Amino acid sequence: MVRRIPPGRDRHAVLHAAAPGTAKLQEPRHVVVVGGGIAGLGAAVVLAERGVRVTLLEACEQLGGRVRSWPVGDAEAGGAGRTMSRGFHAFFRQYYTLRSLLRRVDPTLAHLVPVPDYPLRRGDGLTDSFAALPTTPPFNLLAFVLRSPTFPVSALPSVHVPSALELVATDYPASHERYDGESAQAFLDRLNFPEGARHLALEVFARSFFAHPSEFGAGELVGMFHAYFTGSSEGLMFDVPDDDYDTVLWAPLGRYLEGLGADVRLGTAVAG
Repeated sequence: MVRRIPPGRDRHAVLHAAAPGTAKLQEPRHVVVVGGGIAGLGAAVVLAERGVRVTLLEACEQLGGRVRSWPVGDAEAGGAGRTMSRGFHAFFRQYYTLRSLLRRVDPTLAHLVPVPDYPLRRGDGLTDSFAALPTTPPFNLLAFVLRSPTFPVSALPSVHVPSALELVATDYPASHERYDGESAQAFLDRLNFPEGARHLALEVFARSFFAHPSEFGAGELVGMFHAYFTGSSEGLMFDVPDDDYDTVLWAPLGRYLEGLGADVRLGTAVAG
């Protein structure tokens, strides 16, 4: 049964309740979760909350996986208190499941602060901005295109309209099946976007996942475009933590898990 309870500000969002009888386990179970990244933490939390005895194994000394952070430097070198992270992670407002996970340790998400903008700048100085755009599709996309210096209105007639419409007519799993064998680069070629707009508005998705557009699936590209531009009325801006990720996100989740009786083992690699 689907309940119409929006998990965010988007009134079209739907909260899918868990199946009846899954609130609490009726018989003992022990589950080992390998990896303490976001997915592992999410799985461990949901299981432990339902009465499963959980052992979480993480090879690193900190939780967080690809978005973990760790201390660097030492007091003698003047580096005490500094941290390093593996890279930037944006907490978009449509990440309902992730934000629900973080509310376990930060109920009001006070540690997530909004960024004013995240400009994308080309080598020649042309810059696209995502600030002050409408939050509702397709008006957000239209406003972005009309004010973008990398997407001149004179270039609109050259865009392949049927391909452009694929960006807004997303349907799963049919969309992924439709693009089997097609790369993001091939899709961009037939889309015929202006070069600057092609790079800033679309290739950035592939590069963000450390994949060359020729080795990145068109289905993934279209799916991401839908998720960020046309699939939500949460807007195109996002939040970031106000301190290092381990301090405000992952270490508190680790303590929350231990409070549920889970055995959280850091620095424990799994070989088999």
